Amino acid sequence: MLNVTASTIRRDLAKLTREGNVARTYGGAVIASAEAKESTLYQRSHHARAAKNAIGRWAAAQIRTGETAILDAGTTVGSLAHHLRGRDRITVITNSITSINELADADDIEVISLGGKLRHSSQSFVGPLADLTLGRVTADRAFLGADGLHAAHGICEASPDQTRTKELIMERARDVYVLADSSKLGQQPFHAWAPVREPWTLVTDDSATDEQLEPFRALAHVDVVVVSSTVNIRATVNGLDGEMQFDPGAAGTEAGDPG
Repeated sequence: MLNVTASTIRRDLAKLTREGNVARTYGGAVIASAEAKESTLYQRSHHARAAKNAIGRWAAAQIRTGETAILDAGTTVGSLAHHLRGRDRITVITNSITSINELADADDIEVISLGGKLRHSSQSFVGPLADLTLGRVTADRAFLGADGLHAAHGICEASPDQTRTKELIMERARDVYVLADSSKLGQQPFHAWAPVREPWTLVTDDSATDEQLEPFRALAHVDVVVVSSTVNIRATVNGLDGEMQFDPGAAGTEAGDPG
C-alpha cells in the first residue's frame, strides 16, 4: 500500500489533470491521449459531487422570484435545477433532460423544453429545432455547463451542435453564468468552442488554484465566484461541543468527468 489519504490522491489527480498528463475517468484516471472520449452523464454524475452541489446551490439563489432562466445541459446545471425545487413563480427554459426530470413535479415552476435532437451522452437537446425555439424566447439569466473552460477560447465541448446551442443561449439572456468545477478550468479536451458573451460570471469551487483562476481574474469582463464545497457541522462527542468540516461528496466522489 502507498499509505496516502484519499484527499491526497484526489489532489494529485487534479494536478496531473491540469498538467494534461492524465484524463480523469469514472473511478480513477488514465494516461492522457491525443483524442479525448466524451464520458456519459452517469459517469459525470459521480465526479466532484460536493463541488457541483455547492455551485448549483449558489447559482439557484441568484434566480429571483418572477424571473426566467435558461438552463444548459450537464450535471452541474442539473444540480442548480435540483436546488430550485420548492421555489415558485420562476420560469425555466432548458434543453436538459436532467433539469426537466428535477423539475417535473415542481408545480409552481413553469418549465419550457427546447426540444430538438437528443444527444444521448449528455442527455440534452441540440440542433436546428432547439435553436429555433431559443430564437423565440428571452431570459433574465442563463447558466451554462462546460466540458472544459479556457480564458482565451471560452467553453469547450465535444460537438459543434453543443457549442452552437450554447452561443444562442448566451445571446438570449441578460446575465450569463458559466458553472464549472475546478477540474474544468484551463482544460481543452475537445475541439468545438463557444466564445463566452461578455460580461459573464464564472462560478467554481474552492479546489481551484490561484494558477487556474488567474487567467479569468485578469479579464476585465469576467466576475469570478468561488464557492465552498464543504459545510460546517456542530456536534457533541463525549460531552465536548465542537465544529467540524464535512465534505458531503467525498465519500462517493469518483474521478471521471471531462464534461
